[in-house]
Amino acid sequence: MKERKTFWDKNAGRYDRFMRKDQAAYEEMYASIRPVVKAKTVLELATGTGLIAKHIVNAAAHIEATDASAEMITEAKRDNRSAKLHFSVQDMFRLPYADKSFDVVIVSNALHIVPQPEKALQEIKRVLKDEGVLLAPTFTHAGNSFSGKVRAFFMKLAGFPLHSRWTSEEYLRFLRQNSWTVRKSAVLKASFPLTYAECVKMEV
Repeated sequence: MKERKTFWDKNAGRYDRFMRKDQAAYEEMYASIRPVVKAKTVLELATGTGLIAKHIVNAAAHIEATDASAEMITEAKRDNRSAKLHFSVQDMFRLPYADKSFDVVIVSNALHIVPQPEKALQEIKRVLKDEGVLLAPTFTHAGNSFSGKVRAFFMKLAGFPLHSRWTSEEYLRFLRQNSWTVRKSAVLKASFPLTYAECVKMEV
């Protein structure tokens, strides 16, 4: 975890500028997320500077938005104008919330940068209600175009901690292998292919 926190702490101030070029894909993603979180209690992991949370909070009942990086959370709090949105520093592998606390859990662009994403999914399953929904949109770098491969190379040189390199199909299969039913998915066009995945707990 230390490697990831160091990188994100260092880049917190420039994160929003970096993400602006993918604004169209993110607007499409927000439109998909809002109906799912409508009047729901939501947990967002790896919120970064809070971009997603701030764009969907008006639809939700309440959002707990968390990140392992204290600097990211400091940035996120700067322009938080909603009483329904609370930011805090948390470790996604050891969350302080009770079992079955949330209607929706969002983990966006994070499962590919943590060393044991299956452990994160187990913890998500613990805090999500049985009838709850997991939203897990993730950059699937293995599907990169040539220009995407060039960008990924320079990001790696800068210290970007990419642990899992999936195609969209491989990523969805990974979710299913970890006991999630993917009820909706789409690949959004961004700097890297962005696979939107909407999941529910797999019935046993």
